[in-house]
Amino acid sequence: MTITGEPLLDTAVVERTLAAALRSGGNFAEVFVEDRSSVGITLDDRKVEELSSGRERGAGVRVIVGDTTGYAHTADLSEQGLRRAAEAASAVARGSTATGAGQVVSLAERRSGAERAGGSVPADTSKEAKVELLRRADDAARSSGAAVSQVVAGYGDSRRRILVANSEGILATDDQVRTRFSVQAVASGDTGMQTGRHAIAATTGFELFDRESVEDSARKAATMAITKLSARPAPSGVVPVVLEKGSGGVLFHEACGHGLEADGILKGASVYAGRMGEVVASPKVTLVDDGTYGDEWGALAIDDEGHPAQHNVLIKDGVLTDYMWDYLRGRKTDGSSSGNGRRQSYAHVPMVRMTNTYIVAGEDDPEEIVAQTPYGVYVARLGGGQVDTTTGDFVFGMVEAYLIEDGHITEPLRDANLIGNGPDVLRKVDAVGWDFAMGGPGTCGKDGQGVPVGCGQPTLRVTGITVGGTAGA
Repeated sequence: MTITGEPLLDTAVVERTLAAALRSGGNFAEVFVEDRSSVGITLDDRKVEELSSGRERGAGVRVIVGDTTGYAHTADLSEQGLRRAAEAASAVARGSTATGAGQVVSLAERRSGAERAGGSVPADTSKEAKVELLRRADDAARSSGAAVSQVVAGYGDSRRRILVANSEGILATDDQVRTRFSVQAVASGDTGMQTGRHAIAATTGFELFDRESVEDSARKAATMAITKLSARPAPSGVVPVVLEKGSGGVLFHEACGHGLEADGILKGASVYAGRMGEVVASPKVTLVDDGTYGDEWGALAIDDEGHPAQHNVLIKDGVLTDYMWDYLRGRKTDGSSSGNGRRQSYAHVPMVRMTNTYIVAGEDDPEEIVAQTPYGVYVARLGGGQVDTTTGDFVFGMVEAYLIEDGHITEPLRDANLIGNGPDVLRKVDAVGWDFAMGGPGTCGKDGQGVPVGCGQPTLRVTGITVGGTAGA
């Protein structure tokens, strides 16, 4: 896909803005420019309930003096507006009495109305064609069974153009197009109502639908909802858990990945702090964060500090080998960025964030993993959860799960929780399949910022996790 467009900012203007930021004695200065456009459409009960589009443009200027960061952002991309942002950020960095704490100054941020981004594939496709995708999905979900009583389908695309320049000579750009489609189906029966969801997404344009079927996605959502109508209560207590390929990556993202981000490490607020080179997981576990992974949801050419995306091995054969780094944390340890400096928008300071985080495929036969489990829970999909990165303790919802009896997947289970500890789960992985898959798209929240991420894993078994069900184990 070829994407074209006017340069976000003249290089000479960028250079003069950096000079203004450093003029008062800053050690480091950075300019981040962003132009983002998006479209969102929702079909509910066969009616278009929402059709929105928008665009925002702006820049953020960061200045570092010693251990103190100043940050200012503005929607005024004139040279005068950028200079004011640079001077404000520099003044904050020089005048703050706090050390290490970033401060943000807003310079009358303005947002434009709905506009159309030129050159991107999603924007060049008519809204009528996008609505037609939603109608096709609605029909497919309803045709899956008479029990389907409601269908909500959603489409979204975005184009994000960025420019990053800093006083160390970096000048980099990226043009990120993302497209997402989701279906939620509700099935009604004698036991009440159950919900099934499925989403497809990629860091690509409308050509996503040349390889992905919205009908298949809709049928998966509907089948999940219908199957859950006959679900039995989940067991309670510590039981073996088998995670289906692609289904449990969010667990490792939340319960382990956040603990390997360098900001928490340097603060001593992570269970993995000071443990480089130690065995922290089963020898079957290799954990990677990879911003270069194809067109997955967290893929990017450069991070939001201008550094190239990288394939970072965090845990190799159970041994902790590295953390994830942004520029600021790498600078403090005389190291370098690992391509993990990310921000929600130009109005936000960059921080250490994951991209696509996953457990690498192993050598075990996925079918044998189940067959060799006399009793347990098979998790086909996890939902949201909560994690304490200091301890690694977590709670995750199971939104699609089944009982394992005598080595066979049997009855569906009602929604319940997985309760455990990330480092403990890593040590208890005793089988890792060869059938690797990435899971659905995600938005990772941290310190009030959300960024797109991907996660995945092969089929794997954990010898024991607490299931918070209502039936006795």
